[in-house]
Amino acid sequence: MYQIQLPDKYAHITDAQAVSLISKRKKELSHCVVMLAHHYQRDEIVRLADYTGDSLRLSQIAAQQKDAEYIVFCGVHFMAESADILTGPEQKVLLPDMTAGCSMADMAGLDQVEQCWGYLTGKIGLSEDSIVPVTYVNSSAAIKAFCGRHEGLSCTSSNCQKIFEWVWGRNPDAAILFLPDQHLGRNTAYKMGCDLKEMCLWDPYQPGGGVEPGKLSTSRMILWDGFCSVHQEFTIEQIALARKQEPDVKVIVHPECRFEVACQADFVGSTDYIIKTIRQSKRPSSWVVGTEMNLVNRLGKEMAPGGVKVRSLSQCPCKCETMYRIDLGHLAWLMDTLYAYMQAPDKAKLYNQVVVPEDIRQDARKALEKMLAVTAKGETKG
Repeated sequence: MYQIQLPDKYAHITDAQAVSLISKRKKELSHCVVMLAHHYQRDEIVRLADYTGDSLRLSQIAAQQKDAEYIVFCGVHFMAESADILTGPEQKVLLPDMTAGCSMADMAGLDQVEQCWGYLTGKIGLSEDSIVPVTYVNSSAAIKAFCGRHEGLSCTSSNCQKIFEWVWGRNPDAAILFLPDQHLGRNTAYKMGCDLKEMCLWDPYQPGGGVEPGKLSTSRMILWDGFCSVHQEFTIEQIALARKQEPDVKVIVHPECRFEVACQADFVGSTDYIIKTIRQSKRPSSWVVGTEMNLVNRLGKEMAPGGVKVRSLSQCPCKCETMYRIDLGHLAWLMDTLYAYMQAPDKAKLYNQVVVPEDIRQDARKALEKMLAVTAKGETKG
């Protein structure tokens, strides 16, 4: 993921200048460019986007953009990879800053997952029919491809329960190898009635995952030892303090939060669920939210005039540092260079295209398309 150093023109550009330039290029390129932005982006980026959403919505939107030759994705690298996988071969996905990655996605390497799979199906003796790999979209294309090759699929925080229902609906005795976020897997399975005793945590840095073989052979959920660096910071002590300060406050958190935090919250759900729940809440009301600060602050400004108070569960800023790398300077530079490339493709260069190799793309597409089919219909073949 190589990112060139921004030229001074863009490194020192004012917000007003950047917005003006981006808006101008968007208008000039509107016939062939669409801009997507995740909810965790800065306000100024969200305002410029054609579409905003959580991971599921953006995956669906990317798949629908049949006429857009260029998709400018204001998110992180794994999201741009998913968009490249789901779009046509003639379409190009561009990421404003190639260093916008995801620490959670980096916690599950392909070699580690393959070693785990070999151990489970070899030494432990689980058949490939009895274990289904499911990966959160917050993972690399290589991990999605692994799941596609082994008849598994992807999921988002919005549809994780539906994906688990699909797996266990086909085989109630199946074990799920869930990658890479332990908290989403544990919280979702527990909500569905899976006891904690039926789960185990696989540490890729320990022999045998640090789990007794007998435990692995009887677990319904084998959780990868990964997490979101933002959501892991929320604690039950913060919930206790919020309720002490304001007894009627409502606590709503993302399912990437720790198990004990999810258990003590009033509501648990995806980014989209959090937005809808707060927007539909009674007036007046007060909420503390356990998710990324850009979204929380945006909701706070939106809901304040209607008598709904929204603030972060944490007293410290909880922002996604890599998502925050997408700024107006990088976006202005990308739109400018894209415009120059379209004017003279033989003389200018197309920067920051995210390309998933074809051998990975095909299997990863299976995992993503199966996810979208299950989400849309509740069932899919094979």
